[in-house]
Parts: sequence; C-alpha cells; structure tokens
Amino acid sequence: MRPTKHGLGVFVILLGLASVSAVATPQSQESKASASLESVLKKMDAAASNFRTTQADFVWEQYQKVVNDRDTQKGTVYYRRAGKDIQMMAEVKEPERKYVLFKDGKLQVYQPKIEQVMIYTTGKNREEIESYLVLGFGGSGQDLLKAFEVSYQGPESIDNVSTAKLQLIPKSEKLRNTFKEIFLWIDLERGISVQQQFFEPQGDYRLAKYSSIRLNEKIPAEVFQLKTTGKTQFVSPRG
Repeated sequence: MRPTKHGLGVFVILLGLASVSAVATPQSQESKASASLESVLKKMDAAASNFRTTQADFVWEQYQKVVNDRDTQKGTVYYRRAGKDIQMMAEVKEPERKYVLFKDGKLQVYQPKIEQVMIYTTGKNREEIESYLVLGFGGSGQDLLKAFEVSYQGPESIDNVSTAKLQLIPKSEKLRNTFKEIFLWIDLERGISVQQQFFEPQGDYRLAKYSSIRLNEKIPAEVFQLKTTGKTQFVSPRG
C-alpha cells in the first residue's frame, strides 16, 4: 500500500507523551519510507549515469488467469547504450529458441524454427515502449518518477540479494490499460533490478527474474543483430 501523508500540527505538543507516540509512529514510518524511496532512486540515478552495458540470465513466467496457466521461458538478455538510445537483445533458449531485438525504434521477434521475423515499428510510442524495456536496467530513478507514481514497499531479500521493493502505477491512463501496476525489486548495492512483476488489468501477470548480472562489460556488436538466413521471412503486422 502507498504511504499516507500526515500533517501533525502544533497542537501535538499539547497532547502528552502517549498521544504523541500514537501520532508520531505513522509519521516516522512515512518519513522512513520517503527517505528509503529517495535513497533507492538515487542509487538508480547513479547506476543509470554509469550505464554502458548489462548482461543477465533470465526466467520469464507468464501467468494467464482465465485458464490458470503458467508459461516459463529461460535465456539471456543483453542491454547496451547506443548514443541516446538503449538497445536490447533477449535470447530465449527454453522451451524453444527465439530472439527479441529492440533497436532503432523497432521491436523484432525472430523464430528460427519457422524462419520468421515479426517486425513491430514503435513509432510515436517509442519512448513508452523503451521505458518498459529498460525498467531497472539503464533507466534512472528520475525517469521513473516522470512516468509512474512510485511508492516504497519495504526491504526484501531475493535470492540472498538485499533489495528494495517499489510499486509503480502508470500515470498515463493508456498505459494503465496495459499494466495496472508494476513491482520492481532493486538491488540496494548496484541500483539495478533483479526481479520485476507486471500486472495486467484482467489479472494476468509476467514475472521476470534476473541472475548472473554483469555490468559494463564489453558485449560484441554482433549480439545486437539477428542471425537470419536466406529463407527467413520478414512480416510487419498491421494495426
């Protein structure tokens, strides 16, 4: 839940010790939450300012509420800064090999098994799409505040990593129709995300877990290229 704001007022001084304790505790909790959020956002700002590349192993779990079904994908994801843009390549290794590339304003999904690349041009939605792709990886805390209502949910340990859990509510009604809320678990040492959860309005969600995270190491340029063949078909869906 979001922390609430309290105005204590001068009259607190006249209430006596017991009443002061009753009122001051929520205020103290709110102040701690506010300070903790500010600290986490500063960590993210520092990580973003130094960001060049990131490589991590991932487990993506997609849950569909209507059929109560979970689909799990595993692989490796790569990020790099290219000028003012951030590029991403996700190599899905299980259960079936697939590549997802975000580069030059285009999202491309390559399925080698059927020799097909689906191309989605982001157009005027480029900034919105990029903001989701780089959540916790290269995105700053200040950028987070521009697009979301952000609240501090408390500390939590994820695979023995001390993290701060943040709740994000999209400010844009259009974006809320896609994801009603997002949770990020930010590594308190490195200022990057080790886990993310995206909730859709109908109750479906995607849970992403990251491990073996390597920051600012050299990643070959060819990683951010699709290795297609002469038989590959390129398809651009309408709408």
